[in-house]
Amino acid sequence: MSVFRRHRWFVLAAGITLGFAVVSLTIPRGPVLTTISDVGYLLLTLAVGVGMLSNAWSMRGVSRRFWALMASGCIFWAADLGAWTYYEVVRKTSVPIVSFMDVFLFLHLIPMIAAVGLRPHRSEGEQKFRLGTLDFLLLLIWWVFLYAFIVFPSQYVSLNTMMYRRNFSSLYLVETAVLVLVLGIAGRAATGGWRMVYLNLMGASALYALDSQGLSLALLNGKYYTGSLYDVPLLGTVAWMAATALSAREWNSEAAPAPPEDKWGAMALRLAMLAILSLPVLGLWTYWWDDSPVVTRTFRLFTVLTAMLVLGLFVFVRQYLQDRALIHLLEDSRRSFENEQRLQSHLVQREKLASLGQLVAGAAHEINHPLTAIMAYSEKLWSSQRLTSEQDALVRKIVSHSQRTRDLISNLLSFAQQGSGEKTMVDVCMLLQRSVQMREVQWHDQKIHVETLIDRNIPKVWGDGHRLFQAFVQIVENAFDALEEAGGGVLKVSACLLGEEVVVQFSDSGPGIKEPQRVFDPFYTTKPIGKGTGLGLSAVYGVVQDHRGQITCQNKPEGGAVFVLHLPVAATTSEAHVLAAAQS
Repeated sequence: MSVFRRHRWFVLAAGITLGFAVVSLTIPRGPVLTTISDVGYLLLTLAVGVGMLSNAWSMRGVSRRFWALMASGCIFWAADLGAWTYYEVVRKTSVPIVSFMDVFLFLHLIPMIAAVGLRPHRSEGEQKFRLGTLDFLLLLIWWVFLYAFIVFPSQYVSLNTMMYRRNFSSLYLVETAVLVLVLGIAGRAATGGWRMVYLNLMGASALYALDSQGLSLALLNGKYYTGSLYDVPLLGTVAWMAATALSAREWNSEAAPAPPEDKWGAMALRLAMLAILSLPVLGLWTYWWDDSPVVTRTFRLFTVLTAMLVLGLFVFVRQYLQDRALIHLLEDSRRSFENEQRLQSHLVQREKLASLGQLVAGAAHEINHPLTAIMAYSEKLWSSQRLTSEQDALVRKIVSHSQRTRDLISNLLSFAQQGSGEKTMVDVCMLLQRSVQMREVQWHDQKIHVETLIDRNIPKVWGDGHRLFQAFVQIVENAFDALEEAGGGVLKVSACLLGEEVVVQFSDSGPGIKEPQRVFDPFYTTKPIGKGTGLGLSAVYGVVQDHRGQITCQNKPEGGAVFVLHLPVAATTSEAHVLAAAQS
């Protein structure tokens, strides 16, 4: 892209300014020059507002609010210019020195200052929008208070034309200087397109501030008339802003994260507190040292009291929102930390089971061969007729312990099995019903009551039905053992669909688990020696992990333990085929 095309809007703005300067120099003072100046100034300001509204329409988030506030400032500006055009062009009279439309001229800078306060060059989330809205309202009330305190008394309470003009010009200069200052601060912190936007708006605002003061002095000295050379920089300011708004669409205006040393939010709150603390000072000055008429002093005192109440309320609401945001951030941090701990625990458990499985598989195979020989020779010796009763009893013990050792080896090999069977679409509801029915005979014998709450509309999951069934049976067996130890109780089995997961819950009213965080560790058991190996729940954990699910265990406050399984749902047949291909 050529240099001219890249800066075409600024070239056009310079051309419009130069053209108006030629008109100001060639056309003599009179109605024609007044009409050209007022109408051109008004139309150009409206064009800036439309261009900024167009930017707001085409953008999103904080950028949209930035341009919307800037456009609202231009609309206030155009309202004041419309009054000038009405008096000078339509009614062909001079504009009153004291006019209500001056309020619009004063207010038009406040939305622009608030727009910069939104900091669209920073990506900070929706909380910034709420705080930015409060900051804008607080800023609006503060400047309105200053206008009511400084300018309004000499405008309406006790009319004083000279005092009004001096106070208005001074306060308007301060307001414009604040806009230039905040644009400079934002431009220094921004990069890319936003830096260009801020710096160009700062330059235009600085030119406007300087020319406004020069125009005010010329007006006091009787040297100003509409369309004079004093109006050329004003029209150039508007053209410069228009070029900036139109060029901003082509600049890379992307938000960047705020650096850790960014103290903008704290600074805004401190400025708000400073504004509130200045109110009593102004009130004391009015009471002790203000030599204005009594009615003016009374009005200012009531203005200070009203502003103290309103601004105090807004600062309280702002601090409340910040506290809520901090609490929300702490809760998010706590949840993230807990999730990270849970994930780390799952990874450690999975690696532990995988490593232990390889070790156990090798050891079990090595032990199985001599154990088979021991059992064969023991049974052969047992069948001999030449044993004494004492020898026969010893051989019986050898055979019994050998069989027990063989069962343990079988459990170890089952635990160490790394591969899973063929996976299909599995009906979890049916597997749960079957796992509970296997111990149905013991329900009444052991005073155990089983309650099932299973949603029949649960979709199927993709998995190994046999291994899932064995996992459910193992959990039910553990629950029954705990209830038998307690002399009876209730086992509740439930299943429901939660999002994209099937949630299965086994809840018993037994004595609970001493160390629920260790319940899935291999060889951890609270059962007597000879009754459990401590591998059952470890195997269940491996099965659930193999099905891309999660299992947790905890004690209930009212007593008893609860196991919760989360199994992902295979939504469609096509997804099942994909999973099958991934497994193969």
